[in-house]
Parts: sequence; C-alpha cells; structure tokens
Amino acid sequence: MKHPDKQSFDTANVFGTGAPNDAFAPYFIGRSYLQGLTEPTDQVPLSLANVSFEPGCRNNWHRHDAATGGGQVLICTAGEGWYQAEGEDPVELTEGTVVVVPPNTKHWHGAKADSWFSHIAFILPGTEQSNVWLEPVDDEQYGRLAD
Repeated sequence: MKHPDKQSFDTANVFGTGAPNDAFAPYFIGRSYLQGLTEPTDQVPLSLANVSFEPGCRNNWHRHDAATGGGQVLICTAGEGWYQAEGEDPVELTEGTVVVVPPNTKHWHGAKADSWFSHIAFILPGTEQSNVWLEPVDDEQYGRLAD
C-alpha cells in the first residue's frame, strides 16, 4: 500500500521511523531514517534495523562483500519501494516482500517516487565482510521506473 503522506506512513510503520540516518546520508539521495531493533551479541551476531525512506529516497549502488557467507536480507514492512541488482530488472517492493541479496552483489533499494517506504535490513554473518558504497542511482535512471 502506498503512503504518500507521513501521517498514514507512521500508522503503518509499526517498527517506527527512527532518527535521521545522518551517518549514511552521503550514500543516499533524499532523506532516510534508522530505527535500530537489535544489537549483535556473542550468541547472536545479527543486527536488525528498520530503515525508512521518504518518497523518492534511494541509496547508492553498493555491495555487501564477504569472503564466505554474508549477503543482506530486506523485509518490507510499510509503503512501496524498489530493489534492483546490477544487470537485472527492478523489483517492486510492497509490504511483506522479502528480498535476499547474495553477497558481493551490486544493488540499490529505496522508496517509490510517490510513497514512503520502510524495510527491516540485516547483514547475514560471514567472514571478511565490508560494505562498498558506489555511485548514486541517478535521477534519469530512477525516473524510468514506473510507479
């Protein structure tokens, strides 16, 4: 379900919008927000966060590199967005969609132009892991996506 206004989005976004995602702002076009849900421990080395995007916000192309294991999972929780892996068609993200991003895969994700959007994101455990931020998804490329 699309949420063009913040009020309807806040009602649907059960995990909360969180604080402005200022630490990662250089890797986003538009404004994103981060709501931490868990902290990794020795027993469970997994951090969950709800990432919210204002309409039109998307992150840069990036990879979640790992020598073994790794990858990312996105669980869409509110609104509508897009995911695209390099060389593949864009995938529409709606509430309940789950995307498994293989390790070392160049990709991006974000909100549709006319809807707030959120997903729970987590990196799967692996070895020698790093995030590699790449070029922005430019306005022309993003504008070709049909809403």
